[in-house]
Amino acid sequence: MSITFIILIVTCGISIMAFRNKKLLDDLIFYPPAISERQQYYRFFTCGFIHANFAHLAFNMYSFWIFGEYVEILFMTVFGPAGRWYYLLMYISALVVCLLPTYFKNKNNYHYRSLGASGAVSAVIFAFIFLNPLQGIGLVFLPREFMIPGFIFGFLYLVLSSYLDKKGGGNINHSAHIWGAVYGIAFPMITGPLFAGRNLLSRFLEAVQSYFVSF
Repeated sequence: MSITFIILIVTCGISIMAFRNKKLLDDLIFYPPAISERQQYYRFFTCGFIHANFAHLAFNMYSFWIFGEYVEILFMTVFGPAGRWYYLLMYISALVVCLLPTYFKNKNNYHYRSLGASGAVSAVIFAFIFLNPLQGIGLVFLPREFMIPGFIFGFLYLVLSSYLDKKGGGNINHSAHIWGAVYGIAFPMITGPLFAGRNLLSRFLEAVQSYFVSF
């Protein structure tokens, strides 16, 4: 059974329980003052296993399933059998890293709460882009002809997310998406040379260069 499938099942199970149990939701949600004042650091992790509603859960888990299975295999290609554990480490640590800027900005904000796996899912998607930059990516409701290379999709995604983050408003934590995405690139870029002797950044740049040279 893949790590991706296990995470998906656990996330769906906890999210559905929290839909029906407000106390459970309140105990797991990302609430910065509870961390800064009561040292409830576990909230960095647990908030990634709960969601606002079924649509929120379905969108995150569908995206995670589509990319996660491939990234898990790619990690095993890079790191060998231990790759699935590096993949798990990336996902779990991404839950924390993606929320650090949000925490420091809102640690005394008693009105702020956040939940969902979006930041960690962004890390998985951008790890996929980093390891396979020329693979076409598009929106699910558009035909394959409208797919664009992953590295271009990722660039546009970050630009749009940065704009929406600066604009503010709404209930989406765009900062978590951005920092999750950055971490999804940084994790394999750093661990590849350290633990697998693979210069993955050079491989990424060569692939991108080949794309532009082909024109």
